[in-house]
Amino acid sequence: MNHRKQIVTDTINRQIEIGFPPQRIVSLVPSITELLFDLGLEKEIVGITKFCVHPAEKIKTVQKIGGTKDFNIEKIIELQPDLVIADKTENKKDAVLKLAEKVPVFVTEVYDFASALRMITQIGVITNKQTQATSLHNTIQLQFNELMVKKPYKKAIYMIWRKPYMTINGNTFINAMMEKAGFENVFAGKPDNYPVITEDDIKNSKAEIVLLSSEPCHFTRKHIPEFQSMLPTAEIRLVNGEMFTWYGSRMRLAAEYFSSLQE
Repeated sequence: MNHRKQIVTDTINRQIEIGFPPQRIVSLVPSITELLFDLGLEKEIVGITKFCVHPAEKIKTVQKIGGTKDFNIEKIIELQPDLVIADKTENKKDAVLKLAEKVPVFVTEVYDFASALRMITQIGVITNKQTQATSLHNTIQLQFNELMVKKPYKKAIYMIWRKPYMTINGNTFINAMMEKAGFENVFAGKPDNYPVITEDDIKNSKAEIVLLSSEPCHFTRKHIPEFQSMLPTAEIRLVNGEMFTWYGSRMRLAAEYFSSLQE
């Protein structure tokens, strides 16, 4: 396979030179790691984070380079990648820019449904897997086109953390997926993407349902009474956080999951 240099422009308009098609790829984003495997790049992936857990049977033997926020720059450089994929929200800007001085780093930015589909197409283009990426893009689009949700949408809170309580605003991929699932985010108007909220904020929210996510804070049944006491008439539900937060090929499973939430 010919391996030439190619200039590509990433999502935040940085021009980078990568080996094309890339033969040594490092992913700093768990959902994109899964996408790369699903595009057929198993042999090219040489480094991933400790939070890259899918596909479970394939990630075991791949070199781990730390976390998404505290990845080991020296370890990544040692792997001699011709492409590193990072994300504007998932990874820390300073660390990404420092790494980009040494190796080619393509930065994605996903903030809603459309940008997630664009990212899939972009990754397909820069890894020479356009056919597979287009097929995946079309499959996800079709599944969501067929998703029927009840209206009016339920007023909802999506919890990502406790101590302190944290939720999400309207500028996030999670918010977009909430809407796809038939929920109206009562905190969509908050200025911060991941705002800290108080007990009074929750009590006064008039939310009809509270979605307790499995990640990054792993909410369980023991947390339900805590929220029920704040919102006695609301439904408190545990939800699979991956379906709301993992952009990429996991979105193939999300439409069916959101449909089940309507039952």
